[in-house]
Amino acid sequence: MAEYKLAVTTGSMTYAGTMDHIYVTLIGTEGQSERTELNNWGPDFVTGTTQTYSIKPKLSLGELLLVRLEKHSFLFLPENQWFCSKIVVTTPEGELLFPCYRWISNGELVELRGGKARKNFEDVHPKLIYSRKKDLMMRKNLYRWVGICAVCLHNLFVYISQKCHEIFSLVYTSVGGQLLIQKYHTTFNSSLACQRIVKNLVFSFSEYVAKHWKDDDFFGYQFLNGTNPCAIKKCSKLPPNFPVTDEMVKPILGTGCSLDEEIEKGNIFICDYKIMDKIPTRMCGEEPLQMPASMCLFYMNPKNKLMPIAIQLNQQPSEQNPIFLPSDSETDWLLAKLFVKSAHALEFELVVHLMGTHFLAEVFTVAALRNFHPIHPLYKLLIPHFEYTLPINTLGRITLLGTEGAFEISTLGNEGSMELIRRGLSETTYSSLCLPDNISARGLESIPNYYYRDDGLKLWNIINSYVEKMMQYYYPSDGDVSKDRELQGWIQEVFTHGFLGNKHSGLFQMLRFDLVKFLTMVIFTVTAQHAAVNNGQFDYLSWVLNGPLLLRKPPPTTKGQSSLETILETVPNIGETARFAVLSLILSKKYSDMVCSPFRSM
Repeated sequence: MAEYKLAVTTGSMTYAGTMDHIYVTLIGTEGQSERTELNNWGPDFVTGTTQTYSIKPKLSLGELLLVRLEKHSFLFLPENQWFCSKIVVTTPEGELLFPCYRWISNGELVELRGGKARKNFEDVHPKLIYSRKKDLMMRKNLYRWVGICAVCLHNLFVYISQKCHEIFSLVYTSVGGQLLIQKYHTTFNSSLACQRIVKNLVFSFSEYVAKHWKDDDFFGYQFLNGTNPCAIKKCSKLPPNFPVTDEMVKPILGTGCSLDEEIEKGNIFICDYKIMDKIPTRMCGEEPLQMPASMCLFYMNPKNKLMPIAIQLNQQPSEQNPIFLPSDSETDWLLAKLFVKSAHALEFELVVHLMGTHFLAEVFTVAALRNFHPIHPLYKLLIPHFEYTLPINTLGRITLLGTEGAFEISTLGNEGSMELIRRGLSETTYSSLCLPDNISARGLESIPNYYYRDDGLKLWNIINSYVEKMMQYYYPSDGDVSKDRELQGWIQEVFTHGFLGNKHSGLFQMLRFDLVKFLTMVIFTVTAQHAAVNNGQFDYLSWVLNGPLLLRKPPPTTKGQSSLETILETVPNIGETARFAVLSLILSKKYSDMVCSPFRSM
């Protein structure tokens, strides 16, 4: 009678252990063992421990294929999930690792396979084929796509059924409650009052922002290396609806320099927020707030500093839509920059950050969970990078886009925020998500002091090199790609639910040629790109005047009418400032206690 020794490891995170009954069945090529309870003397499945058990099947098992786990309640105690990390089985032939890395609920039956990566067409034994097929059917029932509903975009969000195996971070949930701040409606009487709101949160860089947010060179620097480094592009020709003249910018460019000459030299850049044109906004009293579709022109001066040189706050030039210049009064110019930074911040939060990393990451994640078996090599490659996606997005829909969410008090409100995300998604192309293509399309290959580009390309190339070697190993021929039904299913769902089947996005054509680049884009988007646009939010936006998500007054239509009082009446009030400051803190915070579950293989 052969003996099998099982070393069962319980996860080390909070509440990973259980007092419930755990049963195991070993399944081999020639038979299976009896269903056996794992029960030593004393507590068995204590957090962060490994317990060893012995099983002696009555019949020969042959080659061990699967380890089946079951969990059932102890007496009448309430649900107590168990996080099993791994099981190492010592067989007569040697030692086998069966990764689990998931939460197991009462009544659940889980079949673990050995840790070696295998594609679907490489399974030959009927028991493995059946187990794999059954697992994928369960996954597609567990993770389901839905269409339009009151609080979500068509096909971009997903419904996760009750047994989602993604455990919310307790820290994240408790910190999220900080958004429920007392609502003060008093406006600021000075910028010092704004400083007092965030004084207990401020770090060294936030202090720098508070001191320099009005400076033109720091304003320009942020368009290259701030929270949204993806909006600016080289200006090869002035838009006809932005009639900046040489006379207007002569004080900045200097004597003997013309705008056309500087454009030819590649020194003129532009941000155009036409995506905001006629976008819905929320009501403030009996009047709707206004979100102008502004344009801002920049000049890279001889000191390699990017300086704003002209701002037009609406798309169509007119007497009521003047072009604001650095030579205007200090408050006129500052007010114009506030409206530009407000559009910049809203596009960043809703399109670049929320839609461009979180919601696309959710599509990548759910499509992977539905289509890949845990032993698939691409599951093993991708799933560690999706670790926080589902719980954070689920909570984010409440705290950001819910009826009392953070964006409900922004200029756009929830309706406008959702519309901005829709517009952003409709403009998203595959090439815009690939950093080298994105930088090239915006003409920023050689602009100086663009650290987002410099660091980002290094990370892109590192990821690309690793993915290329992995693909060469697991997919030595194009035939291996076409035979992989799980891979094809994942790609199809990403195209259908992430890009809404839009063939103009460029994704469909690319997938026929360059799978390495696509996988690089996916990993880069959910790691480096998310870090680039997420982690600096508190640094730059806790000083709310540096990127206000709400402006309470309409944009100026004439020059020479503004004052400091005008600016203080335009920016968020005390309560709104506090909420936005805490929001930037929460969104920048790291949550290391969350454990991604489902079927994670190492």
